[in-house]
Amino acid sequence: MYGMLLESVQHFIQLEYGESAWREVVRLARCKWYVFNTHQIYPDGLMPELAAAAAQLLTDPTDRSGENVEPTADGFMRYFGRCFVRFFSNLGYDAPIRATGRYFCEFLKNVDNLHLQMRFAYPKMKSPSMYMSHVDRNGCVLVYRSTRRGFTQYFMGQLDQIAEEVYDTNLRIRVLQSENTSTTSVSSHLSAVATAAATATGLQNVLVKYRLDFDNSAFVDQHAAVHTFDRSLQLPSIPIKLLLRLFPFGVVIDQDIRIMDAGEKLLSVWGASTADDVRGHLLVQHLVLRRPRDIPFTWTNLMYLASVTFELEVLRGTHATMPEKKLSSTKGEKKSVSPLPATLDRRGSYGSRSILLKGQMRHFKEIDVVVFLCSPVVNNLDELQAMSLFMNDLNLHGLSRELVLAGWQHCSRLELMFERAEQWSQDLEDNYGQLDKWKRKGDSLLYSMLPRSVADQLQNEQSTMNTCKAFNLISVMFCEVEGLRPQATIKGVMDVVECMNTVFSCFDSLTDRFSVYKVETVNQVYMAVSGAPEYTREHARNVTDLSLEFAENIRDLQFPCNIKIQIKIGIHSGPVVAGVVGMKVPRYCLFGDTVNTASRMQTTSQPGKIHISITTKRLLPQNMYNLTSRGLVAVKGKGKNGNVLGRKKTTKPTNGKTSQSLIV
Repeated sequence: MYGMLLESVQHFIQLEYGESAWREVVRLARCKWYVFNTHQIYPDGLMPELAAAAAQLLTDPTDRSGENVEPTADGFMRYFGRCFVRFFSNLGYDAPIRATGRYFCEFLKNVDNLHLQMRFAYPKMKSPSMYMSHVDRNGCVLVYRSTRRGFTQYFMGQLDQIAEEVYDTNLRIRVLQSENTSTTSVSSHLSAVATAAATATGLQNVLVKYRLDFDNSAFVDQHAAVHTFDRSLQLPSIPIKLLLRLFPFGVVIDQDIRIMDAGEKLLSVWGASTADDVRGHLLVQHLVLRRPRDIPFTWTNLMYLASVTFELEVLRGTHATMPEKKLSSTKGEKKSVSPLPATLDRRGSYGSRSILLKGQMRHFKEIDVVVFLCSPVVNNLDELQAMSLFMNDLNLHGLSRELVLAGWQHCSRLELMFERAEQWSQDLEDNYGQLDKWKRKGDSLLYSMLPRSVADQLQNEQSTMNTCKAFNLISVMFCEVEGLRPQATIKGVMDVVECMNTVFSCFDSLTDRFSVYKVETVNQVYMAVSGAPEYTREHARNVTDLSLEFAENIRDLQFPCNIKIQIKIGIHSGPVVAGVVGMKVPRYCLFGDTVNTASRMQTTSQPGKIHISITTKRLLPQNMYNLTSRGLVAVKGKGKNGNVLGRKKTTKPTNGKTSQSLIV
């Protein structure tokens, strides 16, 4: 929201409660601003937070009799709405309201047009939209729609003050219905482009129905007199083509929001030779609704918004690029909703500058259609040529030609240019967001292939040789999965792959808990190391504890086809050289006899057991594991060595710590 709304709150709290009270309200609301700038954008949630804080600290602003009424946040939101009207009246903004119409109902019918005039001074204004769904002598039913939540009472306060101050009317308001509606609710009539944009935004609208009770007899009497005059005047029927000659950019719409006919100039812009080329097409295939915003393009809304100025942007040549058969509605569907996205792509109409049409949606009851009576918005001759239009394309009965020759700058066209620049800025911001997202994905993938410290070195443009490092003593573990026999069928092979994925995914989830780095998997063998690339003195204990966890968790895994799986684990400790080799698919590799010995420990192990070398045994803390010697074991390439073999077992805690055991 713009700071002008918050300025009004600040001004009247300071005026009626004092400077110290305002500072306390700001402090309790945890607001970091004490003073607000008129044209600066602030969070929408700031106003309700100030109202909640004021309700805790201040007295009820509506209490004039001294009855000590309990203040509420809703009461202060309504008070803030009244403050805003009082505040902008001092700045002269009440003059357009007074000039809107003689009666309060006429003001309500033209609020959207007032916002239309203010949008260029406040281009990021999220103005609400409203229309009257019922009018009688005792008031009306007002439908209010906004993208802001929590401003129901605020709007009621604004209406209270305007009715009292401008129209000298005693107004009573009550809420009949309140709901949140999504702008992404898509029907079969919505185009694919609109659907994608609506889904991306996912905005929520607040829809509230108010009952306004006031003396509305003067407006109703005048309205009845006008309709009586209309009924007394009987004219012969005229063809619709005559009306479209007067408005060559006009379009006739039926209850399904489909095109029945269009003016010759509009057909020329679309590239259609006759009206048959577009007849029966959905209007959203050829025109984009720009004003009023956040309103579903439905027949009901067109009826209610008859007094509101509409702005539609022409999509050139769309009848040839968007086949009707892809957008056809479900058989038997009538009067379905065709909402448009809240954020529209302004980069359309390539090759020629887009055309903006501005006018009124006029309902003709005799034939039950709506005709968009409009004319294009053109600023000057250069823009006229850029649109591929000519002077004779403009209405003779309006001021369009004179305004073009005078070079008058229409704020709708300027706003369109501003929105395009804003759209490009948003696209750039989205691209930066996507770039950051993909960078994080790339970093995550890189860190899954290489240790973080090594990957950071390579990203800093260091050579792979700089990552190589000698370690005097680390521990290496090999774990082989047994029980997966070769399968003859495709289903059997897929079962084997599923088993391998289940086992290795379980192992991967355990490595980080024990400061162990997974080096690689080769066929059915899982290799891991502790002490490299980040050295730790507890490397032998880390891989041993991880091995015990592997043996424990493998028993709890479920596999298809009742496949029985066992693991053989071997561990050895010693010196290695570790680093990244190669550039095509870089991997962090270990080199040295320690790796070969650890592999031999695994191959000479027994299923379900953990085979560790005597070197690793000496590095393990005493009395923490139960170890059983296997005696001398023949190891290929190493002769006979005394080794130990073990599996996990639970024992009683020792010295307050749970001990783990390795036994035969």
